[in-house]
Amino acid sequence: MLLNDMTASAAAAAIARGDVSSEDLVRACLARIAAREPLIRAFAHVDIEGAIAAGRDADKAVLLADGPLGPLHGVPFAVKDVIETQGVPTRHNSLIYKNYVPGKDAACVAILKGAGAILIGKAETIEFAAHGRNALTRNPHDPRRTPGGSSSGSAAAVADAMVPLSLGTQTGGSLIRPASFCGTFAMKPTFGTVSTEGAKLFANSLDTIGWYARAVEDLELLADVFEISSDPRRSAVPPRELRLGFCRTPYWIDASDAMRSAFERCVEALRAKGISVEEVELGPEFDDANTFKELIMRGEGRVAFLDLQASVPHLLSPGIVRRMDRKDDRDLRQALDQAALLRIAFDRIAAPYDAILTPASTGAAPEGLAYAGNPIFNGLWTMLHVPAIALPVLQPDGTMPQGLQLVGQRYSDRRLLAAASALGAVLRGGQPEQTQDPGLPDQG
Repeated sequence: MLLNDMTASAAAAAIARGDVSSEDLVRACLARIAAREPLIRAFAHVDIEGAIAAGRDADKAVLLADGPLGPLHGVPFAVKDVIETQGVPTRHNSLIYKNYVPGKDAACVAILKGAGAILIGKAETIEFAAHGRNALTRNPHDPRRTPGGSSSGSAAAVADAMVPLSLGTQTGGSLIRPASFCGTFAMKPTFGTVSTEGAKLFANSLDTIGWYARAVEDLELLADVFEISSDPRRSAVPPRELRLGFCRTPYWIDASDAMRSAFERCVEALRAKGISVEEVELGPEFDDANTFKELIMRGEGRVAFLDLQASVPHLLSPGIVRRMDRKDDRDLRQALDQAALLRIAFDRIAAPYDAILTPASTGAAPEGLAYAGNPIFNGLWTMLHVPAIALPVLQPDGTMPQGLQLVGQRYSDRRLLAAASALGAVLRGGQPEQTQDPGLPDQG
């Protein structure tokens, strides 16, 4: 195993024991970036000198430590380039910010650094994580295909072993869908549980900061760092004790034939293992949920970009401007009211379950880079403010990943993580997930 292939949990443990140096891990990630970046183009900026220096400092701290180190001590991470990073460019894939270097870290970045993590660079994104200039990032499994958006680089960097962790954001499906397309794990926590201070927001009542990793254990580790949920952790839940729901959503017709058949095979496989999986019906009141989400997103998006339209309209992409058409305030009010009612309704529906299974995308990643994929299986859950986890378990065509999504009622993040951990081995045919280093990794 190469150092850059290590999961974050394994790397943090090895660094704390002194078995692996942080500088060597950083250099291994930088070497992978140097080798693959010309093809994948996951990064808007790589802080080579800063990351190496931080790795050296982390190793000195291990030698001098007389107490516990941070849970992510010496572990590299990447950040979506709509989240501010002190001393490192934050460009938003916009001509407006091409020379912008923040003087302060966003809250989420400061928290990771406080846990000992090392910023290695800024990951590519669609302009302002909204619309307009596309990221040039390619899918690591097939460079002819999109990695999804808008957290394009964040997903691709983790999936391609450039970094073990990355931060992204989700307004509609910008965390979970790229995870499905790139075949990696992702978590969108309950809305409001991670501070968005220092991140450019598209829609105030939708935008959520989340993360990518290569193991459920790493999703849990970041949930610990961000102090997600007061709900007690339910670790090591026996799969047969799980109670799962299976929700097609009102948008099942939008799933590809391959996704529908593969997903139903997955449900049958779980039932064959003795795991309870019940059909969950959302009811007709949810039929217009995506319409409500779009109204909210566009209504709040107009406010988010009005200052730029007023001050530098010639530098704002037409794709952003088109999304700023003023909506009827009565429609927006109705959408916000309906969203609030649907959140209460779904919490009651989801309460009996450890997790509800639903597709993470409509299918495999589309070919081409101009279209980042349909977020129809994500926007509903974003609007409902519920936690969501992407598991890379479905590959119906044998090549491109397709993801399973777990959702639950608001603030059930810990139950959802425990369910994801229990389901992982079952869905991989009983193979254990590698989260600990099997001896000292190769130094390449």
